[in-house]
Amino acid sequence: MPRFYRVIVAVLMLAALASTGCARASRDTTGFAVHKDLTVNAPFDQTWQTVKSVLRDQGYNIYTRDKRGSFVAYTDTHRFLLVQPRRIKYSVEVKPVDAGQTSVSIDAVRQVYGVTLLTYPDWHDRKLADESAATALVDAVQAKIAGGDAAKPAEAPAPVEAADTK
Repeated sequence: MPRFYRVIVAVLMLAALASTGCARASRDTTGFAVHKDLTVNAPFDQTWQTVKSVLRDQGYNIYTRDKRGSFVAYTDTHRFLLVQPRRIKYSVEVKPVDAGQTSVSIDAVRQVYGVTLLTYPDWHDRKLADESAATALVDAVQAKIAGGDAAKPAEAPAPVEAADTK
């Protein structure tokens, strides 16, 4: 009997090791990114600085920031069941529409670290199920731009708005 148990334990251990560490073909990642667009009433330079400060305020690691309007930022890496590292990648494009308006587009995708049959160990894109972080980023950019515009008294005087609402 003890020999039989040893064989069973060895087979189970090999099966467990094979299922967790096997290389596999890379997945099709088309349509995995969550895409958000917004247009703000602010010049390009102000919007670029606002997006940069919002990314820093929310605790993202800014990997690339390009004065032409590109940002790549990541959340902190965390592990799922102490095995597979995961993070969320944000690609932000800031483009001027005209002198007073700027377009901001945000793409968010979940990434896992692993090995496939055709690649070296690297981060691989997966579908992002929860869009709340991307929506929070868009809302924070809009709120910060609106907060900066509301601080200018010449554009929107408070007594006139109060008179219009009555």
